[in-house]
Amino acid sequence: MVNIPSRSKLGKYWNLRESTVFLNHGSFGACPKEILAYQRQLRDQLEADPINFLDVKAKELWAESIEIFSEFINADKNGLVFVPNATSGVNTILRSLDLRHSDEILVLDHAYQACWNAVDYVTKKSGAKTTVVTLPFPITSPEEIIESILNSVTKNTKLALIDTVTSPTGIRLPFEIIVKELQSRGVDVLLDAAHGPGIVPLNLNKLQAAYVTGNAHKWLCTPKGSAFLHIREDRRALIRPLSISHGASVDGNINEKIRLEFDWTGTQDPTPWLCIPKSIEFVGSLSDKGWEGIMNHNTNLAISARNTILEILQTPKLCPDSMIVGLSAVLLPNSNVPLTSALEADPFHTLLYEKYNIQVPVFAWPHHNRRYLRTASFLYNSLEEYQYLAEVLEKEI
Repeated sequence: MVNIPSRSKLGKYWNLRESTVFLNHGSFGACPKEILAYQRQLRDQLEADPINFLDVKAKELWAESIEIFSEFINADKNGLVFVPNATSGVNTILRSLDLRHSDEILVLDHAYQACWNAVDYVTKKSGAKTTVVTLPFPITSPEEIIESILNSVTKNTKLALIDTVTSPTGIRLPFEIIVKELQSRGVDVLLDAAHGPGIVPLNLNKLQAAYVTGNAHKWLCTPKGSAFLHIREDRRALIRPLSISHGASVDGNINEKIRLEFDWTGTQDPTPWLCIPKSIEFVGSLSDKGWEGIMNHNTNLAISARNTILEILQTPKLCPDSMIVGLSAVLLPNSNVPLTSALEADPFHTLLYEKYNIQVPVFAWPHHNRRYLRTASFLYNSLEEYQYLAEVLEKEI
């Protein structure tokens, strides 16, 4: 019988299975019981009178969600729209661009593969070029990243896809400086903040990136399928939703057109987005220092988790502790396990889950010819869970 370590005292607010060591908040988040109950109330109202709810009540709550969320990330609410996920946000921008044969789009060799695929799709279709920036790795300082990116810019660079926190390697990039430096050189930045709200402080009004997209269902713990896209004022006339719908034929100024086109693209369940204010309030209340306290707690736990695991693996640190937030990845020792695609479960991930009840992602990353194990740290996690993982790694590696 496997002796499963306990979660933190805050674990009681989540529905996570007690028999599972859940160290994968970073993939899809985890929604607290109270938020799920609120969503059920909204869905009951929706099904009681679908027309009135969608035509009246949902529009009121939608406007409230836009207002409160824009305040949370310090954004211009007129440029803020909701999308199902960050990948949809990235595709929305890329599919709206008018690319020429000479244009180049920068991606990092740590970019989320789904978004990288979207870049390759639009560059191939238009005859433009995808330029892959190879970052020094392991990373010893943020300056190395900035230098590598800027050295890859040419007179033809039209756009750069930059992460707040890299998905496969869990590294907090110096995105604020990168955005400033790129845009001062005339390169628009599409900031992939899939790991953004709730894991790092965001101030979009100060950042002034051309485009920012990110998830609320990860670190803000909203129901699955709630994300945002923010478009800077001077770029709003260029961007259309992936689904062209009723709003396309309704007149209005640019800010009105964004609402008309993006807020209703067809029949969908709006409740994940409508839960955003409730989730910001409830989860924020679990720390006496609010969201700043939550982000600091998760960062400190992630660093401790990484150090605990590295004591066993003895593989190099992938970056300094100062570049870790709620995610942390470690390099797995060399093995004869073939690198699989993102759509295939890594055999070691399967072993950890089926034999030891540990839910933690193992990434085969062909771009580095390496395999990574990435832990996430949230309020419900305990250090004992990572110690348990380390003991298992010592046994199985």
